[in-house]
Amino acid sequence: MSRLSAAVPPWLAHALRAQRGPVPWSAVVRGALAAGPLLLVAVLSGRTSVGVVAALGAMLAGINDRPGSRRAAVGRLGVPALAGAGGLLVGSYAGAHVGAVTLTLLLTVLGLLAGAVSAVGPVASGAGTQLLVAAAIGAGMPLPEPGWQRAVFFVVGAGWLLVLRLALPTPGATAGDYRFDGERDAVGGVYDAVAALLEAVGGPEAPGRRVALTAALDHAQDALGGPRLRPYASSAAERRLHAQYAAALPLAEAATALAWAGEAVPERAVEGPRRLAVAVRTSTHTGPLPAPSRSAPALRALDDALLHAADTFDRGGDDTALHTRRRTATSLARTVLGSAGREYGLRVALCFGAGVAVAQALHHARWYGSHSHWYWLPATAVFLVKPDLGPLASRVICRAAGTVLGAVLFAGFAALLPRPAGLVALVALCGALIPVATRHFAAQTAVVTVLVLCLVMVGGEPGASWSRIGETLLACAIVLLVGHLPALGQRGGGVRARLTHAAEAAHVYLAHVLDDGTTDDRAGRWTLRREAYRALAEARASIDLAAAELPALARHAEGTDEVAATLERLVDTTTACAVQLDDTGRLTPQHTERITALLDELAEGRERAGLVVKEGQALPVPLAG
Repeated sequence: MSRLSAAVPPWLAHALRAQRGPVPWSAVVRGALAAGPLLLVAVLSGRTSVGVVAALGAMLAGINDRPGSRRAAVGRLGVPALAGAGGLLVGSYAGAHVGAVTLTLLLTVLGLLAGAVSAVGPVASGAGTQLLVAAAIGAGMPLPEPGWQRAVFFVVGAGWLLVLRLALPTPGATAGDYRFDGERDAVGGVYDAVAALLEAVGGPEAPGRRVALTAALDHAQDALGGPRLRPYASSAAERRLHAQYAAALPLAEAATALAWAGEAVPERAVEGPRRLAVAVRTSTHTGPLPAPSRSAPALRALDDALLHAADTFDRGGDDTALHTRRRTATSLARTVLGSAGREYGLRVALCFGAGVAVAQALHHARWYGSHSHWYWLPATAVFLVKPDLGPLASRVICRAAGTVLGAVLFAGFAALLPRPAGLVALVALCGALIPVATRHFAAQTAVVTVLVLCLVMVGGEPGASWSRIGETLLACAIVLLVGHLPALGQRGGGVRARLTHAAEAAHVYLAHVLDDGTTDDRAGRWTLRREAYRALAEARASIDLAAAELPALARHAEGTDEVAATLERLVDTTTACAVQLDDTGRLTPQHTERITALLDELAEGRERAGLVVKEGQALPVPLAG
């Protein structure tokens, strides 16, 4: 794949690339037990339309069913499901009581709101997507139930999958309380990532391993920090996991400082974090750890952190903080109303609104025939406009290919399978395949297309298979056109907003470390370091995505990758400074010269990339040690 990526344009290489990893068998089992059984119960009880709505709720929740902890799954599945129920309610009543023009305007405004809110984060993005998709379905799918009943059964379907997520144990998870297997795996992954970084110190793989460590820490924070009734970890097992996560932070800091120095570390230094990872996953004691090596400040910090972690594992610890700060309403509003929210909101509104307008025109012109299923076109546009599903050209190619494949497969299945039993079984099979198909957008589209067409046919609306292809191609054309319009806010606003946030986080972290009055506040320092690295990871992901767009779009993010690379080196250097100050209380000339050079490089890079530095946000210049 690497040779292929070098031989084809980035936008095409992205369309051909698929994620790799083990099969998520727990999610496969949940998918098989969600939409299919719900539809079966409804068919047997004579309430088929209710089962269709519940199965749609379970299907959309299944798309968001990703690896992680049960606590994090409550927000990741529950919030979008509630938003989808709200969209279904609004769409059902609007579709029944207003005309085509008013409906188009209403759904366009809804798209503007959902798009702007999606800039907040992944859960908000999922909620915005389900809100709009469900609104289109509610307005366009002919169902006998009133809108409030549709919303209730939609939540029931998604809630059933969430119940399965919370209740079913993970296959193979036999250590400790199975309710926390996701947290254990996430925390163990942090220690494994520390070991991998230490192993790569001094080699070309070290930068990539440092990025992997950031991803592991982000994942662990998310797994441990899901919604809770109490503001603290209430059980002994959960408090222990929180303490083990907190004990990994100084290890990660020391490992980053060693990677910055670039001198290979002794092999025995790698063994300690690996044993800690095993101890987390098996809920056992660490046993004897390798002998220390204290020849440099970062090695001394690593040894101290390792001893502290071992003591935490054996005796328990009282540091259960996740070293993260809750976002305030003001910061959330600033994100929604900022450049990223405005730009994405306008694009979603135009794509969704144009999709509704075209679909309504075709519907009233009887292009669909006697069946009212115009909702497919705007719902497709919603998925196509989502940037977290890949670059624009990649999304369009994958969606078109996946829809054609799904329609062809469904036509074959529909001709062979008995009705409705065979279609119900096919819904269960597609539900099981969704967690695997999410690795590639085309595969996910094919599976979802088959599942939705099954639901449509079971609900008494036959003959919709081939028209889906034409509607999908129309949606692709709309999104391609809107995606290349020149005057929708600042182009590349999402990339610049995230990069500016990352620069601000780096500024706060560096100022904290260089301030002699706060160097003893390690908890505060770890919080700021986590925020800086998380912001950098989000900015880097956005930049990589923008770089894989078509040239007309990719050029708006030119130069931002260089700024991100400089920020990464600056934050790594700041971490090395923190470790140095802990050990000796003063910086070496190497540290100060490196920071000064990076600050100059950053100022030049931000100017070239067109990133504005607000007054009062200039990064501090360190004092010589």
